[in-house]
Amino acid sequence: MRKNKAIMIGAGLSNMAAAVYLIQEGKWQGDQITFYSLDDHGANDGATTDSVTDEYWNKNHPLENKKGYVARGGRMLNYRTYVDLMDLLNRVPSTTEPNMTAAEDTRDFDAKHRTFDKARLLEGDKGIIDGGKLGFNNQDRLMLTKLIAMPDSEEEKLDNVTISEYFKDDPHFFNTNFWMMWETTFAFRLQSSAQEFRRYMHQMIYEFTQIEHLVGVNRTRYNQYESIMLPLINYLKDQGVKIVLDRLVTDWDFKDTPMQDEITVTGLEMLNTKTNKKEHVDVDDDTAVIFTNGSITDSATMGDYDHPAAENMDYGAASSLWKKASERFYNVGNPDKFFADRNASEWVSFTLTTSDHVLLNEITRITTQVPGNALNSFISTSPITELGQRDVNMSIVVHHQPHFTTQKPNESVIWGYFLYPRRRGEFVDKQYIKMTGKEMLQELIGQLSKVDPGPGNIRDKESEIMDSVINNIPVYMPYASALFNNRAKTDRPKVIPAHSTNLAFTGEFVEQPYQMIFTEQSAVRSGEIAAYHFAGIPMANLVKTPRYDKDLKTLARAAKKMFD
Repeated sequence: MRKNKAIMIGAGLSNMAAAVYLIQEGKWQGDQITFYSLDDHGANDGATTDSVTDEYWNKNHPLENKKGYVARGGRMLNYRTYVDLMDLLNRVPSTTEPNMTAAEDTRDFDAKHRTFDKARLLEGDKGIIDGGKLGFNNQDRLMLTKLIAMPDSEEEKLDNVTISEYFKDDPHFFNTNFWMMWETTFAFRLQSSAQEFRRYMHQMIYEFTQIEHLVGVNRTRYNQYESIMLPLINYLKDQGVKIVLDRLVTDWDFKDTPMQDEITVTGLEMLNTKTNKKEHVDVDDDTAVIFTNGSITDSATMGDYDHPAAENMDYGAASSLWKKASERFYNVGNPDKFFADRNASEWVSFTLTTSDHVLLNEITRITTQVPGNALNSFISTSPITELGQRDVNMSIVVHHQPHFTTQKPNESVIWGYFLYPRRRGEFVDKQYIKMTGKEMLQELIGQLSKVDPGPGNIRDKESEIMDSVINNIPVYMPYASALFNNRAKTDRPKVIPAHSTNLAFTGEFVEQPYQMIFTEQSAVRSGEIAAYHFAGIPMANLVKTPRYDKDLKTLARAAKKMFD
């Protein structure tokens, strides 16, 4: 249903994309679009620590040490699959590189800094593992082949089936190099959706032949806030778009209709989180409401070098609003599937800032690769899974430096994460979720020490490394993997629910044909669909999505790799 104005609830990537497409393809004026959001970086973040300490989720958990940088998460790009993202970035200027679009900026940087990970997996007493040996047995190959061969029309057979349930007769699968690389590349867990795992098998099937080196990974010049979000924000502001921050949308006004699936938003209740005053916004018949109905960084909390991140039990801002809609309408999904099971979704990350490159150089020596190539995952010494198997206990990403435009030449920034935060450290006898930034660094040094090939050992420089720390920010994210939570297809709303007159859903908690989630690709595409719908543009004009699962050469290479 065509509209001429839009209210955006949430200022993450998907809604930013919707606004750009409304302006460029729908020929809207910028002042026809208004955003209401708590912040404007979404999950594609990266900032100085002091600039985010007063934001909504952090104000009740003040930090003593506000120095250094923080990135709650990091997401890798892939040109071959992320076609909608690259289309979007080609529409806006780079923030840092004159006379380049944001897409040209990324392609230019990536062409000069190609990824080739030489130390994807590391194991004590063995050092760098040959990840090219995926480690499959015939049962593993059979189960994966059945998953890959399953057509889209049968996908609902995997409704409410976890990955561990799918492989229940094949526990060996979870001890393969393939699984340990796959889970840490994409952040899948044992409790995650087999349905989503199948989509990744389809859309990322070409990764079989290169996952040990991550050569298919493309990276932005700087953190994703400065290289992706800021170009979009600056462009939209230049177009006259209104971005109203520090607004928590708390409730809906809906039109009363005889049919319980007919959705028309007539107003929004919100809280100004700076003044603590309630506000109301009317929604007229000519206005679309485009709502990002969940965020993987909602309820995230930060710690610092001497304090662990507090555990915030809030259900989440976006998901709370989604829940209120789902209590009124039966065709907009089930948020509890994603936001009521932290055991399936939580993880902890950290961002380490140092005043010199001693640790960076030690990691380079141990992994034999320069910064910018790495996703290093450390395999546990002893069994740590519910199946009594060893698994990856922590992973780090050593970015190309600088990772932030304001970073000083002598400073280093390293990011890492623990996919299962309730597990205990091998070198610091605490659950990861209870560790301070200092203790997370001590755990990292311990993990590096057990794979250090010598001569000497990183332990010899431990005091020098500890003295170099500016800050290390632990971040607890209760919903970091929520988008992978076990589900049925009906548990997520479609971008445009049936019988909706003016409400669209965007982001990582919407159901789109074929699209896999946890990617900038699916986020952008949801915004693109919403924009085209309300601007009256045929869906045939959407960016064409490649289907590598139907490419015989790609499938043949993947099959060959399975048997190497």
